[in-house]
Amino acid sequence: MQNKHALPEKIAGYLRKKKRRIFDIIQIGNTSDRASRAFDFILVAAILLNIAAMFCDTFTAMRPYRTILRSVEFATAVFFAAEYLLRIWTACYLFPESAPRRAALRFIFSFDGIIELCTILPFFYLSGFVAFRMLRVVRIFHLFRINTYYDSFNVIKSVLYEKRNQLASSIFIILILMLASSLFMYSAEHDAQPAVFENAFSGIWWSMSTLLTIGYGDIYPITPIGRLMAFFISFLGVGVVAIPTGIISAGFVEHYSLVMKNTPSPDRYYESVQVDTDSNWLKKSYAELEKEGIVVLSVTRGDTEFTPDPSYRVAMKDLLTVYIRPGKQ
Repeated sequence: MQNKHALPEKIAGYLRKKKRRIFDIIQIGNTSDRASRAFDFILVAAILLNIAAMFCDTFTAMRPYRTILRSVEFATAVFFAAEYLLRIWTACYLFPESAPRRAALRFIFSFDGIIELCTILPFFYLSGFVAFRMLRVVRIFHLFRINTYYDSFNVIKSVLYEKRNQLASSIFIILILMLASSLFMYSAEHDAQPAVFENAFSGIWWSMSTLLTIGYGDIYPITPIGRLMAFFISFLGVGVVAIPTGIISAGFVEHYSLVMKNTPSPDRYYESVQVDTDSNWLKKSYAELEKEGIVVLSVTRGDTEFTPDPSYRVAMKDLLTVYIRPGKQ
């Protein structure tokens, strides 16, 4: 009986190892793995080739080469589809706390999963519809994944994440002002310019270009009351644009103040810690470690060193530079 079950178990173990190996390769940022780095370069090359083929296809002079361009698009689309399927298959390692099916669903509905799907489906099924073909441009956002493991991009992501509530509030204020100013302008200008301010949407276009200080000049008020309202709305626009800018600027100042505060100095107790299977810190979040009096200053993962953001979670073989507050172990 043991021999009867030994072969299937051996095959299952072999497939698990291969599955784990594929996951390690397709995960971007593992610079210590040559195969993973090679895959990253191939992925970036495929993205750039796909975008270049799309751009070239719009030129009349490139029409004789359209067959070649379409072949490049098809080949890269097949590559993206294969990558998408592999990521779904290995999602259980990306979300180890979830069951395999649930992990696959979590990836499908994640940002990366939606980007993947939006850039694959239009090529194979909806190439005749311009609106859907435009979705292929979303592929360029895939490049952001390459920058995820670099400190400069982590700083931006961290600031936007920390200030998300304030930014959402400022966007809500902008939308309210935009709706109010569009309705005011429609009421003031519709009788004088029925063709220009035909409906409330025309007012929204004017209020957007005015509040955001773009000022295209294609729609403008001609009545005295309309011009008076435009005068005040233009001043409001300057303040409205400054709100999210100020929030983001303050976030950068706070972030770098925190970095300077946590920068190791001779009078502080700090050390480098290699995370292994016996470590109590394994899989703990940045916030959980802070509660224990441990501030993670930097993380070295393979050949890459980065500053952790609030979403960081300790992984196996991470080399952490930590500051341990006095009285904590």
